Amino acid sequence: MVAIFFQTAILIRMGTKIEISPELKAGARAEASETVNGENTARFLGSGDLDVYATPAMIALMEKAAVQTTALFLPEECSTVGTSVNIKHIAASPLGANIRAEALLTGLDGRKLSFEVRAWDDKELIGEGLHERFIIEKKKFMEKVEEKRRGT
Repeated sequence: MVAIFFQTAILIRMGTKIEISPELKAGARAEASETVNGENTARFLGSGDLDVYATPAMIALMEKAAVQTTALFLPEECSTVGTSVNIKHIAASPLGANIRAEALLTGLDGRKLSFEVRAWDDKELIGEGLHERFIIEKKKFMEKVEEKRRGT
């Protein structure tokens, strides 16, 4: 489930340059949630050998929340990609726990988006940190990826 809280924002594509409307501001936020199950544990993902919520799963949920803060405002030809995470996983969560992550947009610098991210289980804060994403044009980005795949 994803809940989105935002101010109106518009991303305008002009030529090959993407310009972000001043309407997209710090303060936009979104949430994402999931339940700890057999497929998002440390044991299953290989980040540990216990059946507790895995750090990689928590980070992915935080990223999902960050993606949602701007997703409705991006034209079809644009997306965002994660470029940095600095996360502390501060408490374990058992199988069956409900996890909620929140991302708060704290800054925009050109196409760079900065977020504060946090996650909670049913009882407490379980993780927090900083995350950065960049707005990209999908076609250009995938052309570069394909060139890399081909070795050119």
